[in-house]
Amino acid sequence: MKNPERGARGASRREFLKTAGAGLGAVAGVPGAAQGFDLESFFQRHFRELTQEDLDDLLLRLEQKYSKQYRKPVQVGAIGPNDGVVFGYGLDISRCIGCRRCVYACIEENNQSRDPEIHWIRVLEYEREHAVRSIDPDEGNPFYDHDLVPAEGKLYLPVACQQCENPPCVAACPTQATWQEPDGIVVIDYDWCIGCRYCMAACPYGARHFNWREPEIPAEEINPDTHIIGNRPRPHGVVEKCTFCIQRTRKGRYPACVEACPVGARKFGNLLDPESEIRYLLEHKRTFALKAELATNPRFFYFYG
Repeated sequence: MKNPERGARGASRREFLKTAGAGLGAVAGVPGAAQGFDLESFFQRHFRELTQEDLDDLLLRLEQKYSKQYRKPVQVGAIGPNDGVVFGYGLDISRCIGCRRCVYACIEENNQSRDPEIHWIRVLEYEREHAVRSIDPDEGNPFYDHDLVPAEGKLYLPVACQQCENPPCVAACPTQATWQEPDGIVVIDYDWCIGCRYCMAACPYGARHFNWREPEIPAEEINPDTHIIGNRPRPHGVVEKCTFCIQRTRKGRYPACVEACPVGARKFGNLLDPESEIRYLLEHKRTFALKAELATNPRFFYFYG
C-alpha cells in the first residue's frame, strides 16, 4: 500500500513543500531566502489565528532555536494584555539631558542588532530658543556628539513609537502583520512581515526600522526573557519597533527606558487608572503630542515640567 505522504518519484509531501516553498521564496523575494529558507516560518499561521496548542508548540520551537543559537537558556513568552489596562507614556522635555541612556537600555532589553545598529529610540537635539516655540521631529539633529550633555543652549526630544490610537502603519500593512492590542500596544508578527516597508512610509514619526541583513547580537549580551511579538530576536528582512517593553509591562514592570533615565524624565502607566502617574500628568500638566494635526492620537505625551 502506498504511503499517502509520498508523491511522484518517491518524494515526501514535506520534501515537496520545502522545495516548492524555497522556490516561491526565491521568486517572491522572501527576505533571507538566499541564506536558507525557513519552511516553518514561511508556512506559519498568523499569530492571532493560533490555537493554544499551536502557540505552545511554536514557543517551544523558538526557545529551542534561540537557546541553541545563543548557547544559553532563552525563554519565549506570549503573555497577553491585562483587562482594564491601556498604556500611556509621558516625557518631561525640560528634564531630558540627551544622555541617550534610554537608547542603550532599550537596545539591551529588546535584543536590537548591534551590527548593523538598530535603535528604537532616537534622541533629537534642538536649539532651545527655537524649540520652546515649536518642535518638529523632522528638524531635530539625531547625530549630535558632545563631550558633555546637556550642551549649552540645547533641548532634547526622544522619539520612539507613539503607540497611536489611530496608527497609520496598521492601515498600510498589506498582510495584517501589524496590529494594535487591547492595551494600546502596536505589535508585529515577524513571521508574517514581508518586509515591504509600507508601514515605515506610513509612520509620520520615523519609528519603524528595517533589518537589511541578519542582525548581530553577541551571545553574552542576549536578553533571554523574551516575548514572541516583542523582543525576541528578529530575522533578516522584517520591520521592528518599540513595544513599550511588552515582556516587562504586561508583568507590571516599567519599560527599560523609564528605569534607565537618570533624571526621572520618563513616566509610564495605565491611562484607565485615575490614580496612575500618567493620568495625573494629563490632568495637571500642559501636555502635547507630536504631529497632533494628523489625528493619529498618540498615547505618548510630552510636557514641560
